[in-house]
Amino acid sequence: MAIANDSAVATDVLRQIIAGLNHFDLVWTAGDGASAVSMCEHLCPDILLMDLDMPNMDGIEATRIIRRRHACIILVVTASVEAHTGRVFEAMGAGAADAVSAPRGGPAQDPAGSDRLVRKLRTLSLLLGEPPQREACPEPYTNPCPTQPPLVAIGASTGGPAALREILLALPAEIPAAVAVIQHVDPQFSAGFIEWLDQFTELPVRAAVPGDRLQPGQVLVSARDDHLVLSADGRLAYTPFPRELPYRPSIDVFFESLEQCHDNQLLGILLTGMGRDGAAGLKTLRNAGWPTIAQDRTSSAVYGMPKAAKELDAAAEILALGNIGPRIVRWLEEFDCHGKREQGAH
Repeated sequence: MAIANDSAVATDVLRQIIAGLNHFDLVWTAGDGASAVSMCEHLCPDILLMDLDMPNMDGIEATRIIRRRHACIILVVTASVEAHTGRVFEAMGAGAADAVSAPRGGPAQDPAGSDRLVRKLRTLSLLLGEPPQREACPEPYTNPCPTQPPLVAIGASTGGPAALREILLALPAEIPAAVAVIQHVDPQFSAGFIEWLDQFTELPVRAAVPGDRLQPGQVLVSARDDHLVLSADGRLAYTPFPRELPYRPSIDVFFESLEQCHDNQLLGILLTGMGRDGAAGLKTLRNAGWPTIAQDRTSSAVYGMPKAAKELDAAAEILALGNIGPRIVRWLEEFDCHGKREQGAH
């Protein structure tokens, strides 16, 4: 593990917290972004705690350069996540895995802040693993009597905010489908994320709340520490189960609930992100006959989740980020105003 922070006091606090953890060793510290980039060339840590505001090169640019060259997990640790929402999401778009407000002191002085950081570190350390085996895909999904609107279901993690922004910018103001987004974001700043995302689209973007129904032309974003699911009655709900998954909300859990409960056309999309979340769920959707897309390697800030989807053969199409929005528009054009597939559409 390593630290990039221009504050000696903040660095010392982080050093104290790391010293109290098993299986985490501090290999170096850097006082600015440029030094962090240079240090990574010589010894790239598994996890880098990155401040945002530093001299010579800020944390956003340093994150972008490091993630382009190395497989390092970057956790933004800044004075206040809530006060720097826009910059936090810029950093996540550049490849940071997550963000947390910096503890005001060590474990004795700020136990709650220290505990938040430790939980983040333990979650990030669990992300990578082996993908499941491939399975065959069945016939395309059809239902002559749907009760729900068509749905674009999108899962994203590291690098997701910027990717989602680009996709939503490509969508027209009125669409015949609902959009549901699962983005790995700490619930303490999910409201800020939704407000930030809403700036870039003509579609209304809001937090999904229990009891919501999918509505055409509306973007609903998971915004709690539990997993968002679609229930059998067609309403959205949150569930704490399964508890053992490293990320909450889980993209896999949401996608799998759609396979069980969504009764209309659906387009499943898995974007940039670290780890495997969403790959198995995307495979479930493809197995059920729905079209699926994974972001390609070149345009992904972190090619983890899409790579796992590719290895599973979970994605019917693998597209560059710039092509995903237009592909959604073409898919939407296959539906009439009632959300049913037009005659002769493919």
